[in-house]
Amino acid sequence: MKQFFFSYIFYYPIVMSIVWMLGALCFYWRRERKASKIPPPLARTPLVSVFIPAHNEEATIAESVHSIYKSRYQNLEVIVINDASTDRTQEILDGLQTQYPKLRVLQLHKNLGKAQGLNLALAMSHGEVIMTLDADSLLDEYAISWAVWHFITFPRVGAVTGNPRVRNRSTLLARLQTADYCSVIGLIKRAQRLFGKVMTVSGVVAAWRRTAIIHAGLWDTHAITDDIEMTWRLETKFWDIRYETNMLCWMLVPETLKGLWKQRQG
Repeated sequence: MKQFFFSYIFYYPIVMSIVWMLGALCFYWRRERKASKIPPPLARTPLVSVFIPAHNEEATIAESVHSIYKSRYQNLEVIVINDASTDRTQEILDGLQTQYPKLRVLQLHKNLGKAQGLNLALAMSHGEVIMTLDADSLLDEYAISWAVWHFITFPRVGAVTGNPRVRNRSTLLARLQTADYCSVIGLIKRAQRLFGKVMTVSGVVAAWRRTAIIHAGLWDTHAITDDIEMTWRLETKFWDIRYETNMLCWMLVPETLKGLWKQRQG
């Protein structure tokens, strides 16, 4: 038994690495090699509610909002969840609301956490599709259209996870995380999609069907990782989870060990 345990620990990473690499290669050959980067024409354009949870994001919130309004998809409702920020985030949002009159801000005076903020935003939103985006990320102009295509084409799709790319690579730690997102996570997601069972939806950028969120019981405010927990609950309710390589966003990663530790704790 002891020998089996140590053999499992040793061989499991090797075997699974081969599985992920072969799965990703098959995914690329079958679905990416000749695929267009432009989304197919949409039979309809349902309202999409974009949620941006923000806590002390004065340095990045403006460019994140700008990127959404530059989207090729026009039927949008944008809600920024200002989770009791103590910096200039609210001041910047006031200016953005002058520039974008339809921008809505959910102002929380007590820090409630990401999951609770998302649940409150869901209650005040109207979109058939919900997209969640980190406040330090920039959304690609076609990302929303790619997500919507999955929802209107396949009724069983409950969530679509996007393809985050690192945009700051000035330190060794940031470059290592670039390799992590582009290679390791990209390989695993491609292989899982080919096998028909994507196990985690990326919290950086994700799209959700409203009815699937409600069916799953909303975001769990006690879970450590709200995105993984919601993914697993959708799986237990037999919703299909998709990975879309063209649903791109450009994200910032911590460039110091202290920043990385803080991010992992959050």
